[in-house]
Amino acid sequence: MTLVTESGLHTGPSFVLVHGIGMGHRYWSGLSRILEKVGRVYALDLPGFGDAPEPARPLDMVASGELLAELVERWRIERPVLVGHSMGTQIVAEAAAHHPELFKTVVLIAPTVNPAERTVAKQALRLVQDLSTTHPRVLWMGARYYLKAGPRWYIEKLGSMMNHRVEATLPRVQARTLVIRGEKDPVCPHDWAVRVATILPHAHLAEVPGRGHETMITGYRRVGELILKHVRAGSHR
Repeated sequence: MTLVTESGLHTGPSFVLVHGIGMGHRYWSGLSRILEKVGRVYALDLPGFGDAPEPARPLDMVASGELLAELVERWRIERPVLVGHSMGTQIVAEAAAHHPELFKTVVLIAPTVNPAERTVAKQALRLVQDLSTTHPRVLWMGARYYLKAGPRWYIEKLGSMMNHRVEATLPRVQARTLVIRGEKDPVCPHDWAVRVATILPHAHLAEVPGRGHETMITGYRRVGELILKHVRAGSHR
């Protein structure tokens, strides 16, 4: 079961926010305040995370993408703009690749998993490196969410995340795509972000100065500006 928190206007674009592993809808709060001024915001709690109940087994990234597409259709969300962070970018990519008729605009924030470092040990190291520069508020929020999900569920979901080859899916995404990374993000290094933007058919890359993997939390104003600019550019086509 996926829980959805709605806010914002009933006119304009619809922003569907898909969180990363271990997190939930509340870490989008700052960015939501920016986006809800121009449209409707749908912030998700994926199954087993945030306030959503844990299912019998974790869905892989392909099945999670299908779940996302089904939710958009069931809720009759019009003009959806898919915004994913970290693991959420893998889910968003799958949904957009398999349902091009539904999704015309996509935002990938700190996309994972960098194939040059696709091991649990390496990803753990990068997360530790990122935490060393993370704001205490972000650390508190992350710890709260991770404890709520529990280590067993987190490890099970991590397996499906690590097994997914997002680089094979990205070339099939036809949506206009904005790739965002924090300048100091070790989990999504610059060269990997460039590769993501290059193999996507219709994409460009933007970097947020001085931010890490949590850029949409601590740098939400700049991230919001970039997303709105991306959406407006598409509306003029």
